[in-house]
Amino acid sequence: MKIDFHNILQKCTVEASAPCRVDMGGTLDIGTFYLPLQRHDPLTFNIALDLRTRVRLFSHRKGYVRISSVGVGESEFRMDEAPYTHPLGLMFAVAAYFGAGGVSVDIVSASPPRSALGGSSVAAVALIGAFSRAAEVCGRPPMSKEIIVRVAHAIESAVAQVPCGLQDQLAAAFGGIHAWRWLGEAEGPGFEGNALFPEKQCTAFSDNLLVAYCGVTHESKDINSTWVRQFLSGETRSLWIDIAENTRAFVGALGDGDMDRAVAFLNRETDIRRQMTPQVLDDMGRQLVSAAADAGCGAKFAGAGGGGCIWALGESSNIRRLEKTWVQILSERPDARILDVGVDSKGLLCKVTEQ
Repeated sequence: MKIDFHNILQKCTVEASAPCRVDMGGTLDIGTFYLPLQRHDPLTFNIALDLRTRVRLFSHRKGYVRISSVGVGESEFRMDEAPYTHPLGLMFAVAAYFGAGGVSVDIVSASPPRSALGGSSVAAVALIGAFSRAAEVCGRPPMSKEIIVRVAHAIESAVAQVPCGLQDQLAAAFGGIHAWRWLGEAEGPGFEGNALFPEKQCTAFSDNLLVAYCGVTHESKDINSTWVRQFLSGETRSLWIDIAENTRAFVGALGDGDMDRAVAFLNRETDIRRQMTPQVLDDMGRQLVSAAADAGCGAKFAGAGGGGCIWALGESSNIRRLEKTWVQILSERPDARILDVGVDSKGLLCKVTEQ
């Protein structure tokens, strides 16, 4: 059934929002890694943050798609002529997937642009959720969160032309604090989620968390490409096995309430990745990670590093002490700052407002 989004959006406004994330064990959510490592039970861990990306859909002139994203810019193209190499190319590709000509898209993110918190994947999940909700107005069945995740991942992988993982989309859709196990099955979902804490505990967990933006943007492709190349060549295979086993041990420690062990495993992962790619941390990043260790906390760069955010985990008293040190370190660079974050338990949210 072809959907006339232009007509639907003349009668209503559709909104959707989804949270970004910090992570551990990332890259293991890419088939290049988790398929050969099946016997090591690969999983990733992520915490959804209440820094939401919000998307709104409006009616626009027929045949055209306009997309505006704060921090990125605004562009308009005929639906079938939009370049997917554009900075907003992923969003235009999502619009094309739905055949959404005659639509204007406004995107506002509470996280800094290119901060390694999964922003582009989050925006894709929110936009797909918005289009799905708009299609429901004229009778199309709703898309499940799992299907939204799969569509977002498939489009992003096609546009990026590099291996992409699924954990960013999963955190955006489901929220909360999860361990995601990568099953590598030909039939079935291929992954399994384990929510580590109920909603009340997720809220309390915010006291154990600290996130800093380092004031410089990141570019994940170069570091991810290095990791993929190293892994395929066999050069770092044993280190990725260590990461898989270390992440599983971290999740176990966190589930047992053993923060000291969880902190040690988090720092272990950061050490392993720095061994493979020293450029994941710049001088400020190294200072932040070192200060976290001195305060009895664990710290890791978000995503593939190389700029963006650093996050820390620890007992609440240690986190409060670390925050004071991090504020001093971050003051050395314009735009660097502590982000006001908590754990988001809701995941993807969508609504329709009649005009």
